[in-house]
Amino acid sequence: MDEKETLQRYLSRQRADLLAKLDGLGEYDIRRPLVPSGTNLLGLVKHVASVQLGYLGEVMGRPADRDVPWLSDTSEPEADLWATADETREAVVEFARYSAAHADATVATLDLDAPGFVPWWGAGRQEVTLHQILVHLCVETARHAGHADLVGELIDGRLGNGPGDLNVPDRDDTGWRAHHDRVEAAALAAGGGAGAVG
Repeated sequence: MDEKETLQRYLSRQRADLLAKLDGLGEYDIRRPLVPSGTNLLGLVKHVASVQLGYLGEVMGRPADRDVPWLSDTSEPEADLWATADETREAVVEFARYSAAHADATVATLDLDAPGFVPWWGAGRQEVTLHQILVHLCVETARHAGHADLVGELIDGRLGNGPGDLNVPDRDDTGWRAHHDRVEAAALAAGGGAGAVG
C-alpha cells in the first residue's frame, strides 16, 4: 500500500467510526449537547463532512456541486456543529456520504504533491499539497471521532467501536466501577483532596 492509499484508508476508517456513533440512538440523543460547548453527535458528523468537503473540494480546485447553507454569512452561529429541528438525521448522513464520495474522488484524481490553496488559513500557510490536506483531515477527523467517543459514552455507556473493539478492556460494570474508583483515588491523592487546586 502506498502513502496515498494509507492516508485514504485511515481517513475512511475515522469517518466510518464517527458515523457509526449514531447507530441505535434516538433523535434526541444524537442531537443533545452534553458539555457546555454544545458538542453533540449529529453536529460532529455534520461538521466533519463540511470541513472535508471544503478541504478536498474548494481547496484542491474541485469545488462541490452542492450548496452548504449552514456555512453562509447569514447562518446561525456554529451552524455546522449542530442540527436544527428541521434538519433530519437522514439528510445529515446523506451529506456526510456525499462529502466522503467527493473527497475520495479528489484523492483518486490527484497526486499527493498536487497543489491547493486554503483561503481561510493565514498568509504564508495558504499554499498546500494534497498530502498536507490528507494529514490535516486525518487528524481533524480523529479528533472529532474522539469527541464522539466521549459524548457517546455519556449517552449510553458504549465504549470505542462497540463489542469486540480490541482497544477497550473487557470489563463488566463492576470492573469499570473499580477502575473508575482507582483512578479517582489516585487523583484525590495527587490533588490533596476533592476540589483541590494546585
